[in-house]
Amino acid sequence: MKEKIHPSYRRTIIRCVCGAEYETRSTKENLRVEICSKCHPFFTGKQKFIDSGGRIEKFQRRYGKKEEK
Repeated sequence: MKEKIHPSYRRTIIRCVCGAEYETRSTKENLRVEICSKCHPFFTGKQKFIDSGGRIEKFQRRYGKKEEK
């Protein structure tokens, strides 16, 4: 590796708004994130599935064959 061209790689703490802290190494100091694996709905099991008509049904209503009356 060439000398004096790489950024310094140091220990840092990643803090989430929920209060979780993770110690890691990075080129940046003290990172703040809005969401992490402790508070994300996918990982906590509080995920909501909302299907308002579905994509296929919307497409068929818009571009599908017209029914004869």
